[in-house]
Formats: sequence, structure tokens, C-alpha cells
Amino acid sequence: MPGGENRLQSTELGGELGERATLVQFSSAFCAPCRATRRVLGEVAAMVPGVAHVEIDAEARLDLVRALDVRGTPTVLVLDAGGRIVRRAAGQPRKADVIAALGVAVGES
Repeated sequence: MPGGENRLQSTELGGELGERATLVQFSSAFCAPCRATRRVLGEVAAMVPGVAHVEIDAEARLDLVRALDVRGTPTVLVLDAGGRIVRRAAGQPRKADVIAALGVAVGES
């Protein structure tokens, strides 16, 4: 896996890691739930200081999709401050679930 032991770096993501946590979203062009997921993750990242939202085009990053075993879009990964994957979800998330997952990421970092 890129980054080793379930860790991702900003160079692999194509965006900066958040100071406290990062929400990574794998999307595809014609995915309606991806648009809603983008909105939810963007809102949460704006609400919580030190949290970044990085969206990755799954079709453009098949290397990362395969390495992380992403099977559909949207898929969301929650990374702690060090880039370690602490939570993963497939499908459109609820805002409350994203906030709860961030609590875990911030608490474990």
C-alpha cells in the first residue's frame, strides 16, 4: 500500500493533510451521491478547525483505488493527523456520522 501501514501522505492524495484530521473522498464524474458527499464533507471540514477535505477522482487514480481496495464511489476515508486511516465508509455519509468519525480520528492522533 502507498505510504505503508495504512498511512497516506499529501503527495499521494494530491492535497494537504489537515492539521488534526483529513476527510478523503473518492468520487467519479457521474456519481450523484458523490456531489452530496462533497457538500457534507465540505461543511464538516469548514466547521471543525484543522480538518481538511480532499476529493480524489477515482478514475484518474486507479493506482490508489486498487491499493486501498476502493470498490465504489463515494468512498470516504478518515485520516488522523499523521495520515493513518482510522475510519472508512462506502456510500453517502450522514453529517452526524462524519462528525463522530472525526472525533475518533482526533482522539487517536
